[in-house]
Amino acid sequence: MQIEERVRELVEEKIADRSDLFIVRIKMHNNNILEILLDGDAGIAIEDCAKVSRHVGFHLEEENVIDKKYRLEVSSPGIDTPLLLYRQYAKNKGRDIRITQLDGTKREGKLLEVSESSVLINERIKEKGKKEVLQQSEVPMENIKETKVLISFK
Repeated sequence: MQIEERVRELVEEKIADRSDLFIVRIKMHNNNILEILLDGDAGIAIEDCAKVSRHVGFHLEEENVIDKKYRLEVSSPGIDTPLLLYRQYAKNKGRDIRITQLDGTKREGKLLEVSESSVLINERIKEKGKKEVLQQSEVPMENIKETKVLISFK
C-alpha cells in the first residue's frame, strides 16, 4: 500500500465525525516531508490539525509504514495555495479570484457561482482608454490551470 493511501485512510478515520472538514491534498515529498492539507467549509482550527497530526503520526509509527526519517506537516492550505477542489471554490463564493487558463490568459473577478463543470465570475474588463466594466463570465473547469483567491488590504 502506498504511503499516501494509508495516510488518507487514517485522516478520513479521524475526521469521519466532522462532515465540515475535508482533505485537500496528501503528498509525500522527495525531501521526506509528509504533507497533509486539510480545510473546512468554514475554515479549520489549529486544534483540528493537531488532532489529525497526533492520530496519523501515532499510527504510522505503530505500523512502521515509513521506514526512513520523515517530517509530518498537517495544515490548512496557505493563502498562496491554488484552489484544488470543488468544496474550496464553494467556500470562497463572493471573494475575488484570479483564474489562469490553460492557454496562459488570466481572468479576475468575484466568484459568483460554482458547479462541477464551471465557475461564474463577475469579471473586471479593462480596455485601453475605456472605463473598467463588470461582465459575468462562465469559465469551464476544463480550461482552468490554476485559481487563487485574491487578498485585498483595502
